[in-house]
Amino acid sequence: MLSGIFGKKSDHPMADIKSAQALLDDLPKNDACKSLMELSEWIESVADNTDFKPDHQFAVLRLLDETAQSYARKLARDYFTPQELNKFQENRLWLVLGNFYRHTAKAYYAVFNRYCGGDKGAVTIKAQLPLLAARAVYAMTGQLKYICAHYGPVDNTIWGNLAQLYRYAEQQQYLDTPLALYTGAAGNTTVKGELGRLLGWYGCGVSTLKPLYMHLAERIAGQYFASIEIGAQQAANSLFSFDLDRPAAPVLIKTDAPVHPSMRFVGMAEMRPLLEALIKTLKKGAAPESLNLGGAYDAELVREVAQYLLNFLTAPPSRRSARRGIKVGLKVVNGFAQMIDRTDVALNFSDGQPAHWDVEDISASGFRTVLPAQGTDGIRIGSLLGVQPDGVPHWGAAVVRRLMRDDANRLHVGAEMLATRIAGVALGQSGGGGGFEDGQPALWLQAKPGGPPGEAQLLMKAGTFSVHRSLQTRLNGKNYLLIPGRLQEKSLDYDLATFRVIEQEPGSGESC
Repeated sequence: MLSGIFGKKSDHPMADIKSAQALLDDLPKNDACKSLMELSEWIESVADNTDFKPDHQFAVLRLLDETAQSYARKLARDYFTPQELNKFQENRLWLVLGNFYRHTAKAYYAVFNRYCGGDKGAVTIKAQLPLLAARAVYAMTGQLKYICAHYGPVDNTIWGNLAQLYRYAEQQQYLDTPLALYTGAAGNTTVKGELGRLLGWYGCGVSTLKPLYMHLAERIAGQYFASIEIGAQQAANSLFSFDLDRPAAPVLIKTDAPVHPSMRFVGMAEMRPLLEALIKTLKKGAAPESLNLGGAYDAELVREVAQYLLNFLTAPPSRRSARRGIKVGLKVVNGFAQMIDRTDVALNFSDGQPAHWDVEDISASGFRTVLPAQGTDGIRIGSLLGVQPDGVPHWGAAVVRRLMRDDANRLHVGAEMLATRIAGVALGQSGGGGGFEDGQPALWLQAKPGGPPGEAQLLMKAGTFSVHRSLQTRLNGKNYLLIPGRLQEKSLDYDLATFRVIEQEPGSGESC
């Protein structure tokens, strides 16, 4: 039967089931990277081979894709890890996984296109269209995820193909047909479910997340796909819109925005109580067994991502202040240590010269700039920046919140200003025996207007903040007791924390 499916008219090695299976049996089972590379090459060759009838082509793709899944899952666990990968390993995994999903998405869509075009033999896969469409969308989700992991430009073909898949599934009424996406998959999915996963996940600010957070957000969205609604009518809880006639990335719905018949609306309100329940469980220190994240992750890390999604669904972000078209030159250093070196608390001043950025899009809360393709390797979501506008004597602090590369590989950077002025201080432990001069260097952020009185924000070396330890420091000739409040943010090289500040009598902070 299978030899009949694959046929023997083509001289392609995959045209005969025995030779195809023999090729798959010869894959290097203990080298997931090499195996997935070979499978991607076979998928690409099958997608481009029009000698296969559509049903032959689809059967081969299913075989190759099924075989590839275990390798793709293994490499994804290696790639989306809390530990920082070396550049070579990170790039290799990214290329292999990205190529696999790109070729797989293209291949499934090619079969779909042949069916819609009425190619000879295409009618025989009519009953399998829901599976074909669901797998195509699933592969597109993977393709998008690895593009976004490097903040690359998204090929608009993806949105166009997605619109066609949705339109046809809607017309043929198989959006809600339950199906098993892969052999052994837990539970069923639907074409609408896979579309909801992609649109809901991507719409929730992917370019503002670190790659690991992107992955976890996509897995959580996939876990709760049944709670995502897509329909032709805008409802009170509709969050995004996706236009089938003018396909592009899903956009947040704006009040009084024009509505077109070709628009489809995505609502995620029913996911909110599910996220609330998940966060409640994660706060106890363990993830529920039913939550499939594609690997083992710390409960607190997963809680942060679930909280991000819940915050987005509860109150989607909006611009807090107007941008001003004023060109400003900035001296910029990247990282906590580099910022410390720009203050008088450092033991040695850095010999490295700051970078110079031209900023033309700026507001009271942040700025956006476009950087050339070269020299941006150290910039990532969460990067801490020291910034000094031309002609200003002091340094400020900012954090990178958004990244995106354009077609010319230039990096678009959006940063939030934490403070326009920082001061270096030395921290000593309250009640300890060392003086300020022996303490841990930190950065005291100048308070923003309207901030809570008696409170200070400090940038500290990563992993040094503790809610159980009070600190002491000296600033502008005054001694202060710092009572820990909360850790606002943590990254690879810094903790951002708040403290309640109590000024001490002269001499009382000499020993900390």
